Amino acid sequence: MEHLAPNFWNLRGQFKIAHTIDIGTHMSLVRRPSGTFVLIDAYEPEDEEREELLALTGNGDLIEAVLNVHAFHTIHCKFVHEALPHARLIGTRRHHLKMPHLNWDPSLIEDNATHSQFADLFDFSIPAGVDFIPEDESVHVSSVLVRHRESRIVHVDDTLMYLDLPGFVEKLVPGPKLRFHPKLAEGLEKRPGAADDYIRWARDLGEAWADTQIVCAAHKGIVHLDEQTFAEAMADALAQASKTLDEHRERYS
Repeated sequence: MEHLAPNFWNLRGQFKIAHTIDIGTHMSLVRRPSGTFVLIDAYEPEDEEREELLALTGNGDLIEAVLNVHAFHTIHCKFVHEALPHARLIGTRRHHLKMPHLNWDPSLIEDNATHSQFADLFDFSIPAGVDFIPEDESVHVSSVLVRHRESRIVHVDDTLMYLDLPGFVEKLVPGPKLRFHPKLAEGLEKRPGAADDYIRWARDLGEAWADTQIVCAAHKGIVHLDEQTFAEAMADALAQASKTLDEHRERYS
């Protein structure tokens, strides 16, 4: 449980592909000025980290809401709801469909009306030009990105990924490590203009959140933007994805 700012904590967990490759997962805890808390995402922490979380939040009683910001991150929702039955459980429409037995709040995290409920605490952004909940459930390109205004920390699942490269590889592949999801080609909407909409969204977000200092990415770590701005990191991620975006533009022009 990393205390990244006075009122922001990030908790890291394991998520293994085929039970072997750990690509990581996370959730973040944010304290309101009132002293209550909001969780972003859900996972089941190990015993020591769970005790630390409960101790900080009055045995969990001070956690007022859980925001599940990625439609395909569902594994730990049941645990968090059972651990915090009093908290508002907010998710996407897919969460409601896949886990109807849980007591979901009627507000959907992808709706602007829901964002307005937390506007004193967070900024929200959803990528343009990609399907938010695609039919292909292996395409995890889109999510709701959340920025804690006070600390200027961004919490993101899948849409932006952190390439945590070994030291010897970094010497061969220098530069920023924030990248868009590798299935961006499959996630782009199959229509003219989708690639340009995605590019515009990424550039605008980079500029709007340019003073972001830290990015907490589900896969696979925490990025401290010490040597570049968030705008520069987003521009570099776009440059890395330029072939994918150009091919989509050509195909649907």
